[in-house]
Amino acid sequence: MRHGEAVAGAAPAERMRAIWGVLAGVPDPEIPVISVVDLGIVRTVTADPPRVTITPTYTGCPATQAIERAIRAALDEAGFSEVAVATVISPPWSTDWISNEGRRKLRDFGISPPPRGDGRGHLVETKPSVCPHCGSVETEEISRFGSTPCKALWRCRSCAEPFDQFKCH
Repeated sequence: MRHGEAVAGAAPAERMRAIWGVLAGVPDPEIPVISVVDLGIVRTVTADPPRVTITPTYTGCPATQAIERAIRAALDEAGFSEVAVATVISPPWSTDWISNEGRRKLRDFGISPPPRGDGRGHLVETKPSVCPHCGSVETEEISRFGSTPCKALWRCRSCAEPFDQFKCH
């Protein structure tokens, strides 16, 4: 018996918790150390109708289809094939939606998440990025274009290491 079948007769809240649990195990295809839940891509899980709503990190994100397929596969594997997956782009994703655990995982992976609140009202960072390698704020942006379109390339002046930072949105 698959997990979804085990909770098929369960209360909607229990089914939704089970679906959230499945989604928490789906890694982001570009940053596999963080789940789509911790990255804030999963917006909602509803029971009636059974649906998962996701928002890509930006409208033209090339990983959106891969994320949709990975979520669909994980739901199907867990026995939740009746759950639809819908992508919405309004309101747009914000770096403020990254969970605290997700922020820790990004730093451990060498990516600097912007501070909470930087995603509100502006797209350009006004504060120095914190180096995920040594913790210094003596950093500088090298390029608005990093390893993926949603990240910028920065360098630490203290330890001289380059690193990506999520662009504020």
